[in-house]
Amino acid sequence: MKRDPRPPFAMLEGSDPNALFADMPTPSFIIDEKSLVRNGEILASVAREANCKILLAQKAFSNFAFYPLLANYLAGTEASGLYEARLGREEMPGSEVHVFSCAYREETFEELLAYADHIVFNSPAQLKKYGKRAKDAGKEIGLRINPECSTQEGHEIYDPCAPRSRLGTTRAVFEREMTAELISLFDGLHFHTLCEQDADALEATMSAVEAKFSDVLPRMKWLNMGGGHHITRQGYDTARLVEIVRNVQKKYGLEVYLEPGEAVALNAGLLLARVLDIVQNGEDKIAILNASAACHMPDVIEMPYTPPLFGTDEKGAFCYRLAGPTCLAGDIIGDYRFPEPLRIGDMLIFGDMAIYTTCKTNTFNGMPLPDIWKRALDGSLTPLTRFGYGDFKSRLG
Repeated sequence: MKRDPRPPFAMLEGSDPNALFADMPTPSFIIDEKSLVRNGEILASVAREANCKILLAQKAFSNFAFYPLLANYLAGTEASGLYEARLGREEMPGSEVHVFSCAYREETFEELLAYADHIVFNSPAQLKKYGKRAKDAGKEIGLRINPECSTQEGHEIYDPCAPRSRLGTTRAVFEREMTAELISLFDGLHFHTLCEQDADALEATMSAVEAKFSDVLPRMKWLNMGGGHHITRQGYDTARLVEIVRNVQKKYGLEVYLEPGEAVALNAGLLLARVLDIVQNGEDKIAILNASAACHMPDVIEMPYTPPLFGTDEKGAFCYRLAGPTCLAGDIIGDYRFPEPLRIGDMLIFGDMAIYTTCKTNTFNGMPLPDIWKRALDGSLTPLTRFGYGDFKSRLG
């Protein structure tokens, strides 16, 4: 599933990137405030038209320096556990904090209650263990369901409805294990089944949810439709999304939540890198960069996909495989064509590098973490981090 977003380098229009970033250290991430504002305005417009609430899924974008900006457009944050919940509470104060985890830990659950407003459980067993404690603490309780409706092809790693999925309660399990007492505990249902998809996939999923859980929906206060909605991508059918949400509200009287991650920061980031060496194997020329797919953009390997690269030309006469410097043979970013030959020292600019990058970086092989820079609304560049050897060492001692 290759990303098909709005042009990833729109933020560079009217400027010379080589001059703009000439003095920048590499590798570095740059997060662009103007792009975040553009995305935020689209999401806020959808929320108004659909009368729903949209949350930031922090698993995709958790650069909290931008939370005050995003708070102007979003209703709050979604977390996958204690640390993200705390981050959302501290850095977007006054906003809602929703949490879903496959399984909660006894030793941290009480602390989690201090940060979360909504807590979603993955199974009847987890609901039975923690639900009453959360309810007594005044929290909204939800159950994640699995509608068993796959709308993706070829990417089981990102498909929560794939066979043998651990994510969500199927109808069969619901009927076997859910008692009237447990049902009385929860206030809403949650499903998350999409990945970089349009509203037609949500429509198919919602039909499956109704087919399996239509008897439960009328008893609920809210429905969380999860993430994977590529709302800010060029060409996304927002009108269809609004219609789906409105129909659910009208039919069941539910408050609706969406929690996209990618849509919030789509095409809002760059990764700057430089060519360290160019080697040849047979007819193939391989440029080794100071940025790594394995360490700095792991979705390139996990998805897999080929990230957009500024200045490339599909008809270019010069073809290079771009690779990272680690010992991993598969540390390959992709194959690209250029109008001119690459040279050692050249700067390369990768696009759509705000999502699933800074929150997934690692220091395998002792690779340095790229610093993160903010490109403000006025175009100025400011460093947000200064990573170094201590960040590598402190994780291992």
